[in-house]
Amino acid sequence: MKSKRTLYILALGIFGIGTTEFGVIGILPQLATAFDVSIEKAGWLLSGFALAVAVSGPFMMMLLSFFKRKNLMAFVLGIFALSNLLSIIAPNFGLLLAARILPGFFHPVYWSIALSSAANLVSEKEAPRAVSIVFGGFTIASILGIPIATLMADVFNWQSSFILYAVINVISFAGILLFLPNIPIPDKKAAGTNSSIFKKKVLWINLLVACFIIAAMYATYGYMADYLGKVNRMNGKEISILLFIFGVAGIFGNQLAGKFLSKSIYITTLLFILSLGVVHLLLYNLGTEFISVAIMIAIWGLVHSGGFLISNINVTSSAPESREFINSIFTSCGNIAVTLGTSIGGFWIAHFGIHQIIWSSMLCLAVSFLILLLKKTEIVSSDIIKKTPA
Repeated sequence: MKSKRTLYILALGIFGIGTTEFGVIGILPQLATAFDVSIEKAGWLLSGFALAVAVSGPFMMMLLSFFKRKNLMAFVLGIFALSNLLSIIAPNFGLLLAARILPGFFHPVYWSIALSSAANLVSEKEAPRAVSIVFGGFTIASILGIPIATLMADVFNWQSSFILYAVINVISFAGILLFLPNIPIPDKKAAGTNSSIFKKKVLWINLLVACFIIAAMYATYGYMADYLGKVNRMNGKEISILLFIFGVAGIFGNQLAGKFLSKSIYITTLLFILSLGVVHLLLYNLGTEFISVAIMIAIWGLVHSGGFLISNINVTSSAPESREFINSIFTSCGNIAVTLGTSIGGFWIAHFGIHQIIWSSMLCLAVSFLILLLKKTEIVSSDIIKKTPA
């Protein structure tokens, strides 16, 4: 029971971080209008944050590795709260972007500790389910944080959304300090094994699979509010409701992914890629009727939500002996992928229009599918070599 409580407390912090990182998805159109920039440039409020995470990932974890884990996580959440307060008073787009990027440098620290701690609390077989509980904090952020922030921006103004993000981070900060038990610092001798991880071919293959899966997810999802408004003709309140539906479906999708991963990582990944491809094709042909759009958005959320968890388990399964370090690598990879995805999506919008953005995701999914097939070939080849007598 104690370990499960710890998982939910860790998820609380992920909720605060996830709301800040991805909350702008629902209000990008308002921010673009408020600061008189294009929607593609406004997209840097998401991809710029992700780029900061990608650059700082392993380095920040190594730099701060000697500090107490509980204090580190509380510190990170404090930085997130501060950045949201700075965003509220930003006088121009450049300073808003700077305020957004600031917490990105500390993001990998919380994620790495939280995800590795979750996996270490249970057996190897149950690790995917434990990690899925912590990832659930991000799903809840999608359900509550993102759509409520979108609604607040529609009813009041975009500043009210950042006030919400700050409040959520302060609550998460208090939860960590008051209820999270102390987390032991990993054995310093284990740090010496980190360099050997990079010699594993399967790690690089898994990183590429994860990168293109997440890029495929965010190429379209990063501009979801704009897509729903311009292609499906939804208004602000309808978009908020649809984002809520997307998130609710995501809770079940995240849990489902955790269960499937416990049985087979490879098959779960393959099914995810194929399912997300079908979803995007259906989205492309979707009309403007609210009910049909809502049903499709629910299906999209159910499939989409498992992507980060599936990608994480693929990467961390490459080096289970060094979870904290490998999670920092994954965090960098994931945010490089978010930057790549939103950049590809922005390019697609600029050159082909918002409706055609679906095909940018399909391209990334095709690449991830081919790399996954390569992974299977490598695994089979390795097994043959091992079984062949010298």
